[in-house]
Amino acid sequence: MTSNSRRGDGRLNHDLDPQERGPQDACGVFGVWAPGEDVAKMTYYGLYALQHRGQESAGMAVSNGRQILVFKDMGLVSQVFDETTLESLKGHLAVGHARYSTTGASTWHNAQPTFRPTATGSIALAHNGNLTNTSELASRVAGLPNAVGELDLPSRNVVSTNDTSLVTALFAHHPDRSLEENAAEVLTTVKGAFSFVWMDENTLYAARDPQGIRPLVLGRLERGWVVASETAALDIVGASFIREIEPGELIAVDEDGLRSRTFAEPAPKHCLFEFVYLARPDTLLQGQRVHSVRVEIGRRLAKEFPADADLVIPVPESGTPAAIGYAEASGIPYGSGLVKNSYVGRTFIQPSQTIRQLGIRLKLNPLRDVIEGKRLVVVDDSIVRGNTQRALVRMLREAGAREVHVRISSPPVKWPCFYGIDFATRAELIANGLNSDEICRSIDADSLGYISLDELVEATTVPKDDLCRACFDGVYPVQLPEPEHLGKHLLEMTSTEIATDVDGLSASLSGGGASDALDRP
Repeated sequence: MTSNSRRGDGRLNHDLDPQERGPQDACGVFGVWAPGEDVAKMTYYGLYALQHRGQESAGMAVSNGRQILVFKDMGLVSQVFDETTLESLKGHLAVGHARYSTTGASTWHNAQPTFRPTATGSIALAHNGNLTNTSELASRVAGLPNAVGELDLPSRNVVSTNDTSLVTALFAHHPDRSLEENAAEVLTTVKGAFSFVWMDENTLYAARDPQGIRPLVLGRLERGWVVASETAALDIVGASFIREIEPGELIAVDEDGLRSRTFAEPAPKHCLFEFVYLARPDTLLQGQRVHSVRVEIGRRLAKEFPADADLVIPVPESGTPAAIGYAEASGIPYGSGLVKNSYVGRTFIQPSQTIRQLGIRLKLNPLRDVIEGKRLVVVDDSIVRGNTQRALVRMLREAGAREVHVRISSPPVKWPCFYGIDFATRAELIANGLNSDEICRSIDADSLGYISLDELVEATTVPKDDLCRACFDGVYPVQLPEPEHLGKHLLEMTSTEIATDVDGLSASLSGGGASDALDRP
């Protein structure tokens, strides 16, 4: 669902330098079944709570029991939807998506939810994760007959190129059985990381891969049910957290209530990087509040890599909880030494060369009164290429810091992710070519310490064997295909071989505001 566009929500610290691209998040998915409620506005607010998981595009599908309307566009949730649009989306169930692409380019045609007509109605689907057998699925879709009811519009030469669209097409092709039965069978053939939320005109569905790599939770409303990527999205719509959707589980919600089935034997491998960086600090993961885990990581980091210093400061915002824990365990005072401009977003104008030389100051500026003459411990969540940390250390020294000791609340990132996070390539990861001492010299820090993998795992309280640690140790829990069958733009290279419009793009034009859809870049 991956692009070369840069991320930039107010939370991130990797994109402090406009030329530096850090890890790109997975996507956020949301679904609600609630007759009598304003499901479009609930979905809007749910996506707002998940905005940190994807800022490239946003969309929702809403059903009134007779038809599904889809509205999606490029941009942030607040840019895509307005009051008029939401008022036009009336119904009793909805599916929403905030996208960061990890398969397929960042274009309108690849925005989600994807839509497809079927023999008995329509289907809209949203996906968080990344599939590893995309080529195999594309071949299967190429062999399907055209979906019943698909309109023959000039857009047929415009196909979406993301893995989500392939699954949508396979789900929609169920001539001899129900959507639910068909999906349960299709899911057994889908490999990789997926948290799917989808719907037909009357039923909300959700499913999670057998490894449970990406999160997915279930919540209860007074008059309905909610599924979402994180519990923070349940909180914002007033839903009570019931439980996580289990690895290998498929649920369905309709007027008969909630039902569940297991489509594959669970083999948990939850993403460790969710605890470090991806999830919101107010989210519950595996029974643990993420903020509390990050504070504990900071405590352990202080014991593993103590420093003789005067002040502990975070790189805001994602370094803050670990910095609090580091200060607590070390006895060194905690302070705010950096001021962040939260409004430098993904659409900011590229700076001129003169301004670019100021680099990091576009997003961070030091509080000279706080740091001048001090020996600092600077806590950050990860180092990818090292450019941001190098600029940060230089800036702090220029502001009068006597010493700068960098502490990182994750182990060195040495391997790319194929399950829904878009890291830099392996060749670009600084820890892949340099050891800690060499990285320390490269960023000009006085010392550098990364938390060990074992200490990080213990901080989560999740058994090590139940976690995906691939970006840190190179052990991939779901088998990867040959290199030629991996990559974000795989379907763009092969889309001419796919005979069918795998997004059913023409049928999604019933959504409000899509009259110019065929002309969009």
